[in-house]
Amino acid sequence: MDIKIDSSTVIVFDLDDTLYNELSYLKSAYIEIAQSLSPKNWQSLYSRMFSLYRDQKNVFLYLSENWPIEKAKLIESYRNHFPNITLFEGARQLLTDIKAKDGKLALITDGRSLTQRNKLKALQIEDLFDEVIISEEIGSEKPNINNYLAIERQFPNSSYCYIADNLKKDFIVPNERGWNSIGLIDNGMNIHFTSHQYLNDSTSPKGLIVSLKEITIA
Repeated sequence: MDIKIDSSTVIVFDLDDTLYNELSYLKSAYIEIAQSLSPKNWQSLYSRMFSLYRDQKNVFLYLSENWPIEKAKLIESYRNHFPNITLFEGARQLLTDIKAKDGKLALITDGRSLTQRNKLKALQIEDLFDEVIISEEIGSEKPNINNYLAIERQFPNSSYCYIADNLKKDFIVPNERGWNSIGLIDNGMNIHFTSHQYLNDSTSPKGLIVSLKEITIA
């Protein structure tokens, strides 16, 4: 899939499950929590935690009932830890190729400021973006139009393309605003896996890809 880039082009990315798998953030947090609670046998605890998660059980409730720690502290640790996460194959090259063509890079992501910015730092891509819109910082979550209008205000009279994964919320406003849009198909590890419910004109992107490597910058 070719994208033409020049100085009036703004390529906007989602973060979680678009540039990396959010499940790896969960694993990173679980490992750190397991190591703090059971340093000599953390692997066994981590295995139990992840199994409970996969079985849709309340992991932090289990921990708070079996270790001297409150759920609120566990949630804080989860949200505030500095993660061990890795970009999808082709992601860094795509970002740098866009910048090399004088394109603008922006990010629209839902989440807490510290959590999302730690992810950007861990992935070593924070400095590549010309604008970062985080829901906690702007006061609204996708699909609120304000999150997208913030990009249009920052880069007026431009062409916009949103690359994201969640059909439930990511593409509604881009479709309404006449943006181009590309959806990254679930690789089997996405946190949200209900895309089949939203394959319609108002919520679907204009194009779908299996990998970011399919995007060619022209």
